[in-house]
Amino acid sequence: MIQLLQIALLSVFPAMVILAGLRDVTSYTIPNWISFGTCLAFFPTALAMGLPLHTLGMNVGVGVIALILGIVMFGLGWIGGGDAKLFAAAGFWLGFPSFIEFTAVTAVAGGLLAVGLLGMRSLWVRRYVVGGPAWFARLTTHGENVPYGVAIAAGALFAYPSSALIQIFTGTISS
Repeated sequence: MIQLLQIALLSVFPAMVILAGLRDVTSYTIPNWISFGTCLAFFPTALAMGLPLHTLGMNVGVGVIALILGIVMFGLGWIGGGDAKLFAAAGFWLGFPSFIEFTAVTAVAGGLLAVGLLGMRSLWVRRYVVGGPAWFARLTTHGENVPYGVAIAAGALFAYPSSALIQIFTGTISS
């Protein structure tokens, strides 16, 4: 029964980042409840997994640093406010050193996303999406923003298996 609860709690993070990525690609927004709910869900998950106090502190510290980095990136106009909050939420769950892997993969995924969108926004592709959904037409609109939450979700999903929470669950490290 305990293991089932742990699996359910560990599933919250991937479910929320996937939801955030989907919301961002379809509406260019990541609602606050997704990021804040993801942050809040970290604490009962850490408790259920028996995350050591020093690791818990490290994860919270990484989350705070990620929030500061997200605010800076938002201030520079690189990402949206929802992206910054999702970036911070990922910091809580991933901790160190998984956060390094997360940022590297997120940067690469963001670059690939931007290049892909540039290709989709060319005139020859644009004419084929006239009858498609409004969100897809917006993705193919020249000059439109990049839904960076998709890249954050990709980086988070890639790095999550190396996080302390998953390592404790799989027995790779002890709590």
